[in-house]
Amino acid sequence: MKQVIEIPLIHLLISLLPLLIIGIIFYRWKLDWKNLFYATLRMLSQLLIIGYFLTSIFNQSKIEVTILILLFMLLISSWISLFSIRENRKDNLLNAFISLLFGALPILLLVVIFVIPSMSWYSPSFIIPIAGMVFSNSMNTISLSAERFRKESKDNPYLKAKQIALSAALIPQINSFMAVGLVALPGMMTGQILSGISPLIAVRYQIVVMSMVLGGGG
Repeated sequence: MKQVIEIPLIHLLISLLPLLIIGIIFYRWKLDWKNLFYATLRMLSQLLIIGYFLTSIFNQSKIEVTILILLFMLLISSWISLFSIRENRKDNLLNAFISLLFGALPILLLVVIFVIPSMSWYSPSFIIPIAGMVFSNSMNTISLSAERFRKESKDNPYLKAKQIALSAALIPQINSFMAVGLVALPGMMTGQILSGISPLIAVRYQIVVMSMVLGGGG
């Protein structure tokens, strides 16, 4: 078994230097540097908190705990996905939740039950990281499509606006399909290779992730 490379705290701080440079640029160009600072602070605090939280719940394998966590993730994803249409955010929350529930959740269950072999698919340490990938990408797709549909529906009929919105929302995923392996090695594959997994096995997992992300988003 190969040793996992641990990142020392001082090295972690060095990785934040590019954000400091971007913040200085924002400040000098009179852009909203406070929002960048707030987003960075949230990123750091949320990841540190979730790190401790996951450490505690990964020791459990109760399906009730997993269901509650997945529902919480769905609700948060639904709320964040509506940032692009803030004036009607509360009215559309149910629509966003239903979209994730019937769009992303079936894809997640397909993967964890039938695609990736596991004795306990409902184990938090197994299903939560995969759910995070599906829900976050589906959340972004909802956000992009909602914002684009709102604009296009002003000048186009409903069906045409819907077609344009879906096509535009899936551009990031389709572009990643085109670039994967040539321009970029995605995070899932890179992380596995760094941890010592064979690239051929990492490729299989990445194919599952790419299909899962586009399927859930679409």
